[in-house]
Amino acid sequence: MSSLTTAVPLPPVVPVEGGAASAAWVLVALPALGALVLFIGGKRTDKWGHLLGVATVVLSFLFAVVLFVGSLALPAEERVRDLPIYDWIAVGALNVEFGLRIDPLSLTFALLITGVGSLIHIYSVGYMDHDPNRRKFFAQLNLFVAAMLVLVLGNGFVTLYLGWEGVGLASYLLIGFYTGRRSAGSAAKKAFLMNRVGDVGLALAIFILFLELGTTQYADVFARAGEISPGALIAITLLLLLGACGKSGQFPLQAWLPDAMEGPTPVSALIHAATMVTAGVYLIARSNPLYDLAPVGQLVVTIVGAITLVIGAIIGCAYDDIKKVLAYSTVSQIGYMMLAVGLGPVGYAAALAHLLTHGFFKAGLFLGAGSVMHGMADETDMRRYGGLRRHMPVTFWTFTLGYLALIGFPFLSGFYTKDLIIEAALTAGPVAGWILGVAALLAAGLTAFYMTRLMLMTFFGEERWRDLHPRRVDASDLEDPPEHYHPHESVASMTAPMVLLAIGSAGAGAFLVGGERLAHYLEASIGPTIEPYDVPAVFYVGLIPYLATALMLVGAGVAYLVVGRHPVPVERPERVSLPVRAARADLYANAVNEKLIARPGIWLSRALVYVDNRGVDGAVNGTAALLGGTSGRLRRSQTGFVRTYALTILGGSVVLVAALLTVGGFPG
Repeated sequence: MSSLTTAVPLPPVVPVEGGAASAAWVLVALPALGALVLFIGGKRTDKWGHLLGVATVVLSFLFAVVLFVGSLALPAEERVRDLPIYDWIAVGALNVEFGLRIDPLSLTFALLITGVGSLIHIYSVGYMDHDPNRRKFFAQLNLFVAAMLVLVLGNGFVTLYLGWEGVGLASYLLIGFYTGRRSAGSAAKKAFLMNRVGDVGLALAIFILFLELGTTQYADVFARAGEISPGALIAITLLLLLGACGKSGQFPLQAWLPDAMEGPTPVSALIHAATMVTAGVYLIARSNPLYDLAPVGQLVVTIVGAITLVIGAIIGCAYDDIKKVLAYSTVSQIGYMMLAVGLGPVGYAAALAHLLTHGFFKAGLFLGAGSVMHGMADETDMRRYGGLRRHMPVTFWTFTLGYLALIGFPFLSGFYTKDLIIEAALTAGPVAGWILGVAALLAAGLTAFYMTRLMLMTFFGEERWRDLHPRRVDASDLEDPPEHYHPHESVASMTAPMVLLAIGSAGAGAFLVGGERLAHYLEASIGPTIEPYDVPAVFYVGLIPYLATALMLVGAGVAYLVVGRHPVPVERPERVSLPVRAARADLYANAVNEKLIARPGIWLSRALVYVDNRGVDGAVNGTAALLGGTSGRLRRSQTGFVRTYALTILGGSVVLVAALLTVGGFPG
């Protein structure tokens, strides 16, 4: 890997001079304004708030398209532009400019966020139709999109951090949207706290950057990256990775992401496909000039990615909740992207290509899952499904395209982008190449297994729901569920976005990878891409498409043999093997967090409270009590009688005279 980590100078940053780019702040302002109006307007906007929420994001997407087309017309060396807006912080040596960076990387993410985000907003109009808090939901969705746009468009690490925290706030609100459900509140709190761990890492990295360079602006940091001391550079890259692990649900901070399914399904789609979990990949890719100088940092990124992609794939095989299977699929797929960005120039473009195609098929899969839930009284247990393809044909076919793209079926999106990552992994070195390549291939087979299992349990087989009665989604729900299941196709506002995403799932990969379109466009932001064919690999990379396809077929075939040829029991079997028990328990990630972090943290908090109460407060309160008690006793001597004061004066005089005589009676 060391041979691939030489820093490549990026094109100089040029100021924005007129044109549409001078109004790039509109990208953020539109959804931010929508959120503000809907929050402040309150119930007065209930009738039309959802329309405003959709309009702001759609308009933002259209403006992003205008900026993207404008950037294509520029020479590559002029595509990295900064738009200063105002001086944000000026304290001593710290000068932070609030501005936007308009370059291929930021515009690519802006198109993903606003494009897929627009489809999710449109879908939500039908999905949340009967929810009394629909207006509030769209306000929070708009806030989410605005914060993510600040994150990817900011021209410095502090501006990125502002968006980073905004995304954390919005995710907390949306995951806990169903405020009456205790499970939703717990999931929101878990996501918020685990993300704070990563946020501390990001903040510390920014502090060290300022100490080393006296600036946090991208243009200055990346131009002077070579001035950072080696030890500080390792610390910065590892702390940036910690921040990325928090936002992107990577090992060891992955446990919050599946629990985030407690929010409405459109939230799951937005978090997993277009916004929050992509932030970590963006952070590493944006910081590529730092990582290219830090082989240790790159190595740790690849290790984290490899561990996470295997963990997510293993756990996804054991869950029966349709949304949690997709959630662990996201954990695994983001692991692929982290593995790729850790490989440097040979992997940056592959990671971003997979991120974009993943945005299409994962958004489509989550919206498809929401459509299934919509027709099944919000049921998420796949064991209570079966045979739904006959009742939801549009949902079935769009979901099928997303499924095939995810498992890497030949000539669909995932086939092109995932194979690029596997090929890049094989170039990591004599030992690392084998470890990373085998891990990526293993996860590809497991992905085909758990996704085929999901398809068979949901859309094929016996209609198990016919003999069942709907259950309460949550014990705290006040409304009674319907008496029977009535699966049906969703309304057009829900199925139309699913169709568009299915088209992207089918063709986006070939378009982005063909002719190296994406790699060439991103070159101004991430540097030239090194092809795996041009680097020594531990295995002939030309065979990877065939090997990955074979493993995909094996995984799907095993799922058919295990699930498709036998009746699916409605109740989950409890007597299972140890690996299945471990996967059902999230490979004991929650238990480890509980024992190593949560409980020691509680004990430490209690000890500090005790020290504070008995030590700090005790000293302060004890001093006050001592002074109060002493003054109370001295007050008793103030009787107000003249004879008492005269006697006191006489006694004092006697003592004073005796002291003088005593002192005077000694020589010298």
